[in-house]
Amino acid sequence: MSFETNAVLFHGKARFGMDQLHTPSDEEVLPWLKPGLRLRLASASPRRLALLQQVGITPEVVPAQVDERWQPGESVAAYTLRLAADKAQAVMQPGLDLCLGSDTAIALDGEAIGKPVDENDARRTLARLAGRRHEVITGIAVIRGRDGVRQQTTVTSRVTFRDLSTAEIQRYVASGEPMDKAGSYAIQGLGAFMIAHHEGSCSSTIGLPLFETLGLISWALQHP
Repeated sequence: MSFETNAVLFHGKARFGMDQLHTPSDEEVLPWLKPGLRLRLASASPRRLALLQQVGITPEVVPAQVDERWQPGESVAAYTLRLAADKAQAVMQPGLDLCLGSDTAIALDGEAIGKPVDENDARRTLARLAGRRHEVITGIAVIRGRDGVRQQTTVTSRVTFRDLSTAEIQRYVASGEPMDKAGSYAIQGLGAFMIAHHEGSCSSTIGLPLFETLGLISWALQHP
């Protein structure tokens, strides 16, 4: 899908047909604010929940249990998109308006970097990322409850770390923050001290690209 229509809609106008514009109703403007919207978030991430709440969505939180093993030949983008769709599908139930799944992975030199298995793993990951640029890829999928129609996309941001000393890495890992984060850091937390440059969606790097997510939700709510 194209997000051009959604970008226009966010500013208070919706396009109908090729050239007709009209004044939208309240339900057409910021449609995710629809009263009584039942949106289920297939994630236990407090960061994704906080991002949705930031834009006025209070989802039902039901973490999904899916197979997160990599498939042969699967790219990082394809992996995040598959997991996002699998998560959304896993928690879908009758009566819901929408289910939202998301997955984020770090890619360095084309290799995926997930969450650390222990503190040693976190230290190794941060040492690899130090002084270099990597990609943060987030897959999102929205499934509509009434007919199972799914919309999905991936968003890629690029993050450059400054050089890090061994002592800085040790101190950061000792804080505990890296242990449940893809890439062993949190850009929205203490880990911000390592970031020299960021390109793209900051909310995507945190775990949920808001512009694209709201575009998918708007499409699902407004299209037959």
